[in-house]
Amino acid sequence: MAKMDIGLIGLAVMGENLVLNMESHGFGVAVYNRTVEKVDNFINGRGKDKNFVGCHSIKELCENLERPRKVMMLVKAGQPVDDFIEQIIPHLEPGDIIIDGGNSHFPDTIRRAEYVESKGMLYIGTGVSGGEEGALLGPSIMPGGSPAAWEHVKPIFQAISAKTDDGTPCCDWVGEGGAGHFVKMVHNGIEYGDMQMICEAYQMMRVGLGMDNDAMHQVFKEWNEGELDSYLIEITRDILGYKDEDGNHVVDLILDTAGQKGTGKWTAVAALDQGQPLTLIGEAVFARCLSALKDERVAASKVIKGQTETFEGDKETFINDLRQALYASKIVSYAQGYQLMRSAAEEYGWNLNYGGIALMWRGGCIIRSVFLGKIKEAFDKDSDLVNVMLDPFFADALQQAQAAWRRVVSAAVRMGIPVPATSAALAYFDGYRSERLPANLLQAQRDYFGAHTYERVDKPRGEFFHTNWTGRGGDTAASTYTV
Repeated sequence: MAKMDIGLIGLAVMGENLVLNMESHGFGVAVYNRTVEKVDNFINGRGKDKNFVGCHSIKELCENLERPRKVMMLVKAGQPVDDFIEQIIPHLEPGDIIIDGGNSHFPDTIRRAEYVESKGMLYIGTGVSGGEEGALLGPSIMPGGSPAAWEHVKPIFQAISAKTDDGTPCCDWVGEGGAGHFVKMVHNGIEYGDMQMICEAYQMMRVGLGMDNDAMHQVFKEWNEGELDSYLIEITRDILGYKDEDGNHVVDLILDTAGQKGTGKWTAVAALDQGQPLTLIGEAVFARCLSALKDERVAASKVIKGQTETFEGDKETFINDLRQALYASKIVSYAQGYQLMRSAAEEYGWNLNYGGIALMWRGGCIIRSVFLGKIKEAFDKDSDLVNVMLDPFFADALQQAQAAWRRVVSAAVRMGIPVPATSAALAYFDGYRSERLPANLLQAQRDYFGAHTYERVDKPRGEFFHTNWTGRGGDTAASTYTV
């Protein structure tokens, strides 16, 4: 029997669809699942009469693979990945490749790559985005890890990935160690932000303007034909127009408590670790946390009464303001995400191709949008671009949207409708463009109570000073700490 091109462990929905994608592009795949009945069901079902080998053990899986062996895991992040690595290694030889295609936390991928390389094998941690449909029809794939492994998996990964309109694969090498999973993590953080901002626009229309689902469906349909053209706007349009067999809008029947798997939280924590102001994504994560306090919110709604106004004005004009506010906030979301990637690249020694990352996100993934083409153009023009907002196209877009953006946030405050992500985006925009912020007072406070010192505007950067504010504190200063 001919050896297979790649092996896959984990035949859940993503795993099944991914191997069907691989096989449809001419690759033979050996498959294994811990519950071996799933293997038999797949081989006799969706995989029947196709170029698959069903395996009942990891040993059998590895024996059926061409050298260098490529074993891909699509299993739950965390300890299961480590457990499978230990089971796979005894059946491999030097130069063989282990691939983690799950949503692993990037520090785990850094550790695992070092460990597997110490055993003489190669390791790839790759983000795979696009959900079950993307896995079957073409996902965005973000691989990182052992550079020597890339040439062996590149033909498979680029064949099965989504393609841009000109046929470019939405997959390329990201960098060493945990770079691939870090970029996927930031992708998911931006996804959290995009979803939250869309939900805030929906809430402004639903509560603030009193619009019904059919009217909002039409708005999102129109938005998807302009600069907001994207997968998430598209599915929001579809959701708002969807009715069940009884004629009820399904969206109205869904409980308002959001779930999360942790990647948004990881992004926010990474930003704190890097000292990067990822405010919008942080608010999106916290908005999900607040939504989960459903019982508390219901009780609070009966006790706490906010001061609110009703909307007065032209609805069509305000809907246009909402569109511009959403677009401007989206620019900020990506600006923050790219700042985080730049900071991490410096710390971990990754040579990230920022325009290439935008290209990888152009198709297949959840945040795919026309908008990403403009980000790629920005980095093509200036690979050292410090902040997306400084690119002439985006700087002009923010300037054009600024008045509408402020009107939306002001209206939300007056009407008592929470827009944490949209307002955080505006606050970041105002903060980033401020030549002077009130941190001078903050440093004075820190120096007053903790002798933490400060720098002076009339002295070179890097010189630190302490004031004995009370006359009782003495001249001893604390050591400085910069995030």
